Amino acid sequence: MAAAVSSMAYEDALDRLFSLKNRQVRGDGADHMSQMPQYLKILELEEPISKLKVIHVAGTKGKGSTCSFVESILRNCGFNTGLFTSPHLIDIRERFKLQGVEVSQEKFRKYFWWCWKMLEEKTNDNFPMPAFFCFLTLLAFKIFAEDQVDVAIMEVGLGGKYDATNVVQTPVVCGISSLGYDHMQILGYTLAEIAGDKAGIFKKAIPAHTAPQPEEAMHVLKDVASQLSVPLLVAPLLDISQMNDQKLGLDGEHQYLNAGLAVSLCRTWLEQTGHLEAMGMDENSSVLSEHFIRGLATTRFPGRAQVVRDPHICLGVGKNTDFKRVRFYLDGGHTPESIEVCARWFSLAMEEDATKLKSTNGLQQCNDSNAKYILLFNCMPVRDPRLLLPPLVAICADHGIYFHIAIFVHSQSAHNKNAFPTSDPLYVDLSWQEKLQNIWNEIICNDMRYNINDSSHEEKIDEQSSNASCYGSSLVFSSVPLAIKWIRDTTTQQNGAFHFQILTTGSLHLVGDVLHSINK
Repeated sequence: MAAAVSSMAYEDALDRLFSLKNRQVRGDGADHMSQMPQYLKILELEEPISKLKVIHVAGTKGKGSTCSFVESILRNCGFNTGLFTSPHLIDIRERFKLQGVEVSQEKFRKYFWWCWKMLEEKTNDNFPMPAFFCFLTLLAFKIFAEDQVDVAIMEVGLGGKYDATNVVQTPVVCGISSLGYDHMQILGYTLAEIAGDKAGIFKKAIPAHTAPQPEEAMHVLKDVASQLSVPLLVAPLLDISQMNDQKLGLDGEHQYLNAGLAVSLCRTWLEQTGHLEAMGMDENSSVLSEHFIRGLATTRFPGRAQVVRDPHICLGVGKNTDFKRVRFYLDGGHTPESIEVCARWFSLAMEEDATKLKSTNGLQQCNDSNAKYILLFNCMPVRDPRLLLPPLVAICADHGIYFHIAIFVHSQSAHNKNAFPTSDPLYVDLSWQEKLQNIWNEIICNDMRYNINDSSHEEKIDEQSSNASCYGSSLVFSSVPLAIKWIRDTTTQQNGAFHFQILTTGSLHLVGDVLHSINK
């Protein structure tokens, strides 16, 4: 009975939390920031926050990965860590990690209701409840303060200057990951404007580190740093030789950029808090310390260059059973820059698979003709698919990767709760997915490499495929579960004749839905 009551209280908490989305308006960050000090006062968090030893990270690309590297490094150094990131993929509790593990349902419930009731008593029509992300940020501070973490790693939600996390006045060190064009209607339409907003997390005389940036952005970061007497360091790319033959826990060449920034941030945090000497850090060594290497090698961050085999697909029988012939390659890339990174990562992964196939089977050449490439794609309507799909197609084709089928799917979770719908609605508006499909078909028709490569069109999909609209090399589905069912039905019909490699990208919401569906 107690467990049932606790579960109900948790579900009620989620209902209350997501009700705050109704009053959330993206871009009104200045108003939210002006209210944050009062919220902190109501929750009696002013002093606890001032005592937290915070690492604050903003950026366009890689800030979540950087924060995950930082958390893993410092946890492996023996510190009690708190990590706040966004968005979540399946469960809201993914945003709050203590010692690398998402906060328990019981702890989430306990501190949620404490914050909610305190705020509910003091808010009204003129001073309303915090917006969704503001509340989550306040909750993160409460959880970290109560758990007495040694270090709180805070990822900026949007921008920097007006982000709710920027209520931290005295972080130990700040970081800026790679900058690019995103949320331009809010942050600005030039790299200079975007960099200016991100640099809003800089605090007077507090050290900051940045990944290498385009000159336009770097000029702004240096200017803001100079005005605030901030020692600004450009973090070098991590060299693989520094890892002593270990691999990074996060896949993709771009992660060496994020790892380099993470290493710089951790070193400064250790130095500023008086722990650098105790860690036995040798600045002159060409190899990182054991703690740093272990931290980088064991970092996990779902939905970013993640490979998952379908646990429900088992091809073959007996000793020939193969669980690895159906793999999902998941990456939440949703900007032109991150989509390019995703395409390169997927292409290189396919080349590595072909090399392993050659080595295993003793082949004279890499022959991946038995590989079937599927694209599972969706992006939010605020994104421009004409800036996302062309580079994805081009980069993959440059590496000899041609998608046999592209699937455009409606993402239904919308992160409204941690629970996903158990059945499909009677009607789903698929106009956006059909637009994506039309753009895809235009790209394929105009790409001579696809026209020459007949294999990309050799398979025609039955027009009666359940709940799918068929257009030769592309399909539209009304939900992720239906798309997964179609993929499973198609792969099992082949009875192990092919390797099916499914690239899932365009949206972290989609990635979360796919992870939930394939593990359900």
